[in-house]
Amino acid sequence: MRPLAALVARDLRLALRQGADAAMAVLFFVVAVALFPFGVGPEANVLARIAPGVLWVMALLAALLSLDRLFLADYEDGALELIVLAPVPLAFVVLAKALAHWLVAGLPLVLAAPLLALLLNLPAEGFGTLVGAMLLGTPVLSLIGTVGAALTLGARRGGVLIALLVLPLYIPALIFGASAVEASLSAGAARPHLLLLGALLAAALPLCPLAASFALRQAVE
Repeated sequence: MRPLAALVARDLRLALRQGADAAMAVLFFVVAVALFPFGVGPEANVLARIAPGVLWVMALLAALLSLDRLFLADYEDGALELIVLAPVPLAFVVLAKALAHWLVAGLPLVLAAPLLALLLNLPAEGFGTLVGAMLLGTPVLSLIGTVGAALTLGARRGGVLIALLVLPLYIPALIFGASAVEASLSAGAARPHLLLLGALLAAALPLCPLAASFALRQAVE
């Protein structure tokens, strides 16, 4: 586990050195959500009704912004070849990369979501479910993103290709995440939706790193 922890720490240091890139996803999330009251009007009931979907869609799009750079720096400077040849299983390396991406681009979205929910007049009883759903769902976005980033590595306009590849795969997380918050607001049971998000995370944890590792080996060869 020591090499994986070192890889996570390395990626976090690189992200912190490039402060603008690290903050880009959060800034996009905040600005995009803040525009909705201007577009749909200040009616409290309308904002509360659309808040779960708006927050999840914007979080999903914000997570896309940094996916194209997930493996790109290592690919360009040759470090990826050394990583592939290292004795550590490549799937574990991809998992460490996904964890670093989530800490930089996913966790800040989770922390910002309750503040933006206030802006959209989301009732207080939905805050806990919103945070819980995003804690389960945003790691899924990072894990699926590793597959898209690995498949498009070295391609021209990789960011556009990643969006086309991963957006359809993001739809289940979007549906269950927004539905969980809506269920908590309508006196329904949010637990089934949270369990489905947990199942998505449990499936993505082994499958996405394996798929991304195969794609990375093809990119290096």
